[in-house]
Amino acid sequence: MNFEKLITKHVQKLVPYLSARRIGGHGHNFLNANESPKSEGYFLNSSSLNRYPDCQPEDLVERFADYANVHKTQIIATRGSDEAIGLLVRTFCEQEKEGILIAPPTYGMYEVAAETNNVLVATCERNEDLSLNTQNIIDAVNNCSFTIKVVFIDSPANPLGTCYPKEELVKLLKALPDTLIVLDEAYIEFAPTDADLTYLVNEYDNLVITRTLSKAFALAGLRCGFAIANEAIIKAMLKVIDPYPICDPVAQIAVQALSDHGVQMTKDRAKACNERREILRKALLELSFVKKIFPSDANFLLVEFNDGPKVFDAMAQKGVILRSFETKKNLKNCIRITIGSDSELEELMRYLKALEN
Repeated sequence: MNFEKLITKHVQKLVPYLSARRIGGHGHNFLNANESPKSEGYFLNSSSLNRYPDCQPEDLVERFADYANVHKTQIIATRGSDEAIGLLVRTFCEQEKEGILIAPPTYGMYEVAAETNNVLVATCERNEDLSLNTQNIIDAVNNCSFTIKVVFIDSPANPLGTCYPKEELVKLLKALPDTLIVLDEAYIEFAPTDADLTYLVNEYDNLVITRTLSKAFALAGLRCGFAIANEAIIKAMLKVIDPYPICDPVAQIAVQALSDHGVQMTKDRAKACNERREILRKALLELSFVKKIFPSDANFLLVEFNDGPKVFDAMAQKGVILRSFETKKNLKNCIRITIGSDSELEELMRYLKALEN
């Protein structure tokens, strides 16, 4: 039997998101997935594993609401922020008729979530320095041949590392009151305090914030994220979400991570990561084959080399796995480097310096 004929046409054409794990790579020093270099210890109670969990575990939702300083009715817990992205597309975009807008280079899951759900994708140009051009976004939405329901903006951006300014976000929210503006704050804990714009959900009904415990909370393996929005949007997303998205062990660990002690550990972890990021930046600038280092408020650096593929391959041969953005728009010769541990970054620099000879 030809099972290919059973697959829907849009899935037949779909190019899946290539996560660090799907791309793979043989090595021992993985600086390609923006993970924390160290995990913490947590306790698990297995006595309730015979029961289905709540769709939205109350303790978890309340803890995150307190952390984000919003009301619990403005929160939905999801399997990482990736599920929140997919839910927004499924909930608000009519298949084959409506769509989303992105500004490449940006996080690849926005486009994949749309294409998986047979939703249209529009793009707009960035400024020459790759910062977002708010007027370009507004014009692209207003002039698109189909209705754009959702605009996705990552802040800090992946892989660029830069934050979207508050005044630009407010301008966008006011100019597009009938369009959802989704601000993806996956890396927000590494950014300056005033870069977190979550509080604006109380002022603008069309703003949605997505967050995750994967990065600064060092819980990438837990797959726990959140969306923050007005209550009506959250209720709509709850119609679409699967019956039991947050399994009991995930909820238990996430609640511990969101305790006062857990939040303080996260702040300390982010501070230490940022310090290592600046040490790495200075070391990279001393290399003759580094052309540019993009500003970063995240747990990674995007670096433009004279010959990106050569550097990427040379590091891979040594077992140091980085993330190449060679094929992405305006990022030729660019490589993203996760801020690993001191020893991981020292090994990276040792091998990079050897390329000078």
